[in-house]
Amino acid sequence: MNQQIRFCKSFDGTRIAYATTGEGTPLVRAPHWLTHLEFEWLSPIWKPWIELLSRSHMLLRMDERGCGLSDWDVADISFEAWVRDLEAVVDAAGLERFALFGHSQGGAIAVEYAVRHPERVSHLILLGSYARGAMKREPSPQRMDELQAQLKLIEVGWGRDDPSYRQMFSTQFVPSGTLEHVNSLSEMQRRSATPENAVRIIRTMFWVDARESASRVKCPTLILHARGDRRAPFDEGLLLAGLIPDARLVSLESENHILLSHDSAFRQFFEELESFLPRAGGAGMGGTFPQLTAREGEVLERIAQGLDNAQIAAHLGISEKTVRNNITHIFDKLAVENRSQAIVLARNSGFGKT
Repeated sequence: MNQQIRFCKSFDGTRIAYATTGEGTPLVRAPHWLTHLEFEWLSPIWKPWIELLSRSHMLLRMDERGCGLSDWDVADISFEAWVRDLEAVVDAAGLERFALFGHSQGGAIAVEYAVRHPERVSHLILLGSYARGAMKREPSPQRMDELQAQLKLIEVGWGRDDPSYRQMFSTQFVPSGTLEHVNSLSEMQRRSATPENAVRIIRTMFWVDARESASRVKCPTLILHARGDRRAPFDEGLLLAGLIPDARLVSLESENHILLSHDSAFRQFFEELESFLPRAGGAGMGGTFPQLTAREGEVLERIAQGLDNAQIAAHLGISEKTVRNNITHIFDKLAVENRSQAIVLARNSGFGKT
């Protein structure tokens, strides 16, 4: 498996890095803190995630502004900017419809994106997520002092060669991790952002509030949350599940905020994910043409019904240019030369009956 790293410009000119791996129906990971596309590729924590998420899907990951391979020198680090960066990456990748995965801080970003673009998000998966940041949870004075102390520790200890400060955070993220896991996550912290950017990002996270948007999510939603999560309390997962209409909540028996491959909760997450998400060649395609994406299958179904490009675009809510691009890919993958041959092949396989 190879990953392809590309870059795009966001609304304010900030360069955002994103990577794709695997094939199949698209799955997008919303941006969140502590990422570095290249370092993740070798990480004992994140490598198993990338491999399994890419097994049945075309996985798209990104580094948020101020992190990883994206621009570090940025004026605007805000919740709105994070959402708009996700919009820019999805557009640059040419994705029309996809499942959206929000982990931790990325959950609120994914919720906001899904509300703004309901026509593009087919399914929403949220892990260890929250609708409200730490400062929106009515913290006690003691808790507020603790949060401010965390910011000060990051400011003075984040970039040091001595990992002592960073390992305090690592053990919160992966309390059942091995020494290799803890050291890898500590190094990820150092590589992912400057101390100044880390403080700006965390301070912004403290004030996130996506509760109103969560109540307006329309797509099928799966929420998974570890009962012993030390970074995002389980109660925040309960709150999120209560806000999103018809959301399904799965509790995971783990203390880890980032699930580790040796953890039974890690296996449970992927079992739940695979049963929740449609596979390539799924609904409406009967697995007849597994080489086609879900969108290409939808276009082929309309071709078999005898619709022209303008009618297909209207039915699916996409542009005629996107329809033409999909048809080109369909012809290549099915080894047909024209529309008539595609119609015959599709109808012989059961398409076009509705």
